[in-house]
Order: sequence, then C-alpha cells, then structure tokens
Amino acid sequence: MMDKLTHFNTQGHANMVDVGDKERSVRKASAQTKVIMKEATLQRIKDGKVKKGDVLAVAQTAGIMAAKNTSELIPMCHLLPLEKVNIIFEDNEKDTLTITAMVKMSGKTGVEMEALTACQIAALTIYDMCKAMERSMQITDCHLLEKEGGKSGHFVFNKQ
Repeated sequence: MMDKLTHFNTQGHANMVDVGDKERSVRKASAQTKVIMKEATLQRIKDGKVKKGDVLAVAQTAGIMAAKNTSELIPMCHLLPLEKVNIIFEDNEKDTLTITAMVKMSGKTGVEMEALTACQIAALTIYDMCKAMERSMQITDCHLLEKEGGKSGHFVFNKQ
C-alpha cells in the first residue's frame, strides 16, 4: 500500500498526476458489479421482452462508451487510448446479473478506473431500461477484480 497521495499539489489542492516520465507497459484491469432484481425481471431481460429493447446489448455499448470516456467523468483521470474493452454478463439463473468489464491498453498509467466506470454505467443502463418493471433493483458489490502492469505490479482481489 502506498502512503503518499499523488493527486495533491504542494498546496494540498487536487492535481492530475504527471505520468510523462513513466515507462510505457501493457496495462490491464478487470472490474465487476452486480445488479440484483426480481427473478421475473431477469427472465424478461434474458428473453428479450423489455419494451425499450435489447437490454444487454445497450448496456454493453454503454459500458464500452463509458470506459472510453472515463476522463470526462472523473476529473483527475487521464485521457487514454484504450485498445480493448470487453463487457461480459452472467446470471445466477435466479435474481442476479453480474457484469464484468475488462480493459486493456499499452501506456503510462493504469486502466482500473475505466474498468470500474464501464461496470457501473452498464449497470445503470440496465436499471434505466428496466426501471418501469422494477424500481427496487440494487446495484451492488462494485470492485476491482484484477490489475496488471505498471510500477505497482499485479493486484488480484481477495474478498478476505
């Protein structure tokens, strides 16, 4: 764990970290979140019976767009030339849809925020498209699963 906070200048104000002198390397990150809903809502999503359209296709597109635009949403994030963004949906055959986002690029800073943003926006898109059927859906458990590349090394989420 690093103790020094790098997003503050000498006056204690926020600033964008200088990555100009960092080594370029392959950066990968994956993140995950869950959308908990009624069984009937999940079944309608899977059956393609939601009036607004193909929920998962729209959510996948939204997640990819979000990853590509993270620097416009989070002030201190760098604009990154992403090389790969993939969004995967899995369900437990009951009431939970799990969204996993994987992001990759070669550069001087990591892509963790892009993966986390992709998950959250995909989840919010699902909520938006299904809220007429169920307003009690919950978006939960958003976290970084894994990060590779860069000076800080490899990270793998351990729930313990």
